[in-house]
Amino acid sequence: MPDLSPEVIILVLVVILALSFDFINGFHDTANAIATSVSTRALSPRTAIILASTFNLMGALTYTGVAKTIGGKITDPFKLENGLVVVLAALTAAILWNLITWWFGIPSSSSHAIIGGVAGAAVGAAGFGSINMEGFLDIVKALIISPIAAFVVGFIIIKIVSTLVASMAYHRTNRTFRVLQVLSASWQSFSHGANDAQKTMGVITLALLSGGFLHQAPGEFIIPLWVKLSAALAMALGTSIGGWRIIKTMGGKIMKIKPISGFSADLSSSLIITIFTALKLPVSTTHVITSSILGVGASQKLNAVKWGLAGRIVVTWIITLPVTALLAAACYAVFDVFL
Repeated sequence: MPDLSPEVIILVLVVILALSFDFINGFHDTANAIATSVSTRALSPRTAIILASTFNLMGALTYTGVAKTIGGKITDPFKLENGLVVVLAALTAAILWNLITWWFGIPSSSSHAIIGGVAGAAVGAAGFGSINMEGFLDIVKALIISPIAAFVVGFIIIKIVSTLVASMAYHRTNRTFRVLQVLSASWQSFSHGANDAQKTMGVITLALLSGGFLHQAPGEFIIPLWVKLSAALAMALGTSIGGWRIIKTMGGKIMKIKPISGFSADLSSSLIITIFTALKLPVSTTHVITSSILGVGASQKLNAVKWGLAGRIVVTWIITLPVTALLAAACYAVFDVFL
C-alpha cells in the first residue's frame, strides 16, 4: 500500500469537497434553470430534471475557459503558499454558505460563494498581495454587469415577443410557448453547465498545480480530462435530484409566470450566460436567471413583481462574496493549525 502523505490526504479531501460543491450546485442552482418551465407546466418536474441533467452534462464538457479564469486569475497557482489548504478552506466556506441559503430557500449565488471563498482563503494565507487584483476585478465586474444585462435583455425580449404574438389567441399563445419553453429550458441548462461546472474544474486544477501534483509551464492552465469528467458528472447527478425549495421561490414567488414570460426569461438568461461563457468569465446563473425574470415582469407591470422578496434576494447576493471570504479566511486559520 503506498504511503499517503499529508498532502495526498488533503488533496483527496479537496477533490471530494469540490465534487460535493458541484453536486450541491447541481440541485441548488440548476433548479433556477428549470423553475420557469415547471411553474408554467411546460414540463413536468420529472421531465424537467431529466432534461436539465442531460444538458448540464453536455454543457459542462464543452468549454474550459471559465475554469482557467477561476483557477488562474484570482491568485497565481504557481506562487500560492500552502495552496491545498487554501482550496480546502475556500470549498468549506462555499459549501457551508450554499447549504445555509438552500435550507432557507434563498437563491444565493454559488459563483459568488466559491469566488469569495478562494479570494478570502488566499488573503488569509498570504495577505492581499496574493490576489491578482486585475483578474479578480474582471470577475467581479462580470458578476455585476451580467444581472443588469439580463434585466435589460429580459425587458426588451418580452416586449418584442409580445408584439409579435399580439394578434394570436390567448390559448394558442400559451400552447405555443409551452412548446418553445422546452427548447429555452434546454439551452438554459446547457449554458448553466457550461459556466458553473467549470468553476469546480478550475478549483480542482488550482489545487493540483499549487500542491505540485500537476506539472505545467508557468502561465499554462490545462484542465485534466478526469477533472472535466468528474465535475460534469457530479453536477449532472446533483441536477437529477433537484432543488424544489429554490424552484418554489424562482417559479412563483417572484412573479406569476405565464408561458410567454417563462420563455422570454429563459431566452434572455441563456443568451447572457452563453455570451459571458464565450468571454471566459464566470457569472452567477442565479443572478442572471432571477434578473431576467424581474426584467420580464417589470416590462409588463411593475407591481407584477414582488419587489420585497426580490430585495431580500439581492441583499443575499450582495453579502455572499464578503461573507464567504471572511468564512474562508477563518476556515484557513483553523485548518492551518490542525493540518
